Amino acid sequence: MTTDDGRAAAREPHPAARWLRLAPLVAGAVLFLFPFYYMVSGSLQTRQDTSLNGVLPHPGNLTLHNYREIGTALNLGRTLVNSGIFTGGVLLATVVFGVLAGYALAQLRFRGRGVLFATMLLLQTIPFQLLIVPLYVLIVRSYGLGDSYLGMIAPFAINSTAVFVFRQYFLQIPAELFDAARIDGASEFRILRSVAIPLVRPALLTAMLLTFIGPWNEFLWPFLVTKQEQMQPLAVALASYISTVAAAATNPIGAILAGACVLAAPAVALFVAFQRHFVSTDLGSGVKG
Repeated sequence: MTTDDGRAAAREPHPAARWLRLAPLVAGAVLFLFPFYYMVSGSLQTRQDTSLNGVLPHPGNLTLHNYREIGTALNLGRTLVNSGIFTGGVLLATVVFGVLAGYALAQLRFRGRGVLFATMLLLQTIPFQLLIVPLYVLIVRSYGLGDSYLGMIAPFAINSTAVFVFRQYFLQIPAELFDAARIDGASEFRILRSVAIPLVRPALLTAMLLTFIGPWNEFLWPFLVTKQEQMQPLAVALASYISTVAAAATNPIGAILAGACVLAAPAVALFVAFQRHFVSTDLGSGVKG
């Protein structure tokens, strides 16, 4: 018994060594979180303070005035609804088309599959900004989808990154599970719905989170598609506010930081809500041996 206790005590790290390992992690966390803290604290300051004292603002200099100015200058409720429609449409299209394309590239055998996958990877190297002009001509001029939500959503409907994520997850599922379902007479769509999708929930959440950030923060494309203020998403309205109204505010920097906080809050909330679901799964647990 004494021997076991001695071995356990020997294996337990010394408190000083434990703190030495923990210190770099704490420092890294502080460095990572400091920009977010400065953004929030700066957005709450009534008077601009760019000195070191602004890092720890005086309680008397803290107020929600900058946020009230945003609410006054913008129709915040309408812009949030527009952002929800735009981002929700992109998320729905990304999940539907991404799951179908990822499953086909991972589990189906057809001629040209490798070339198609290589082309999809090549598309990821092309910046979206290079496609703005041809997409504008195609969507607005050719298809006549200007001043419409569909015109905003269409260029983002198929996300090659999401397709890649789904394909890699579907490749990890043992082929025996699909073969057993086919022997039972299940169609490919039934296999996808009943076998594949329930096993790749982390991929669904990952694709949704990665996709959400893009359209939620996108302001250039919606601004090109429509000039109607009642259809513009939050990012477009905040960009206009920052470039025009914020300069005349009592605290211009605080107004800009408040706009950044309003735009970043939904993405942070979504990550906090989803992060506990990002867990590893044993996809081979359903196969004997």
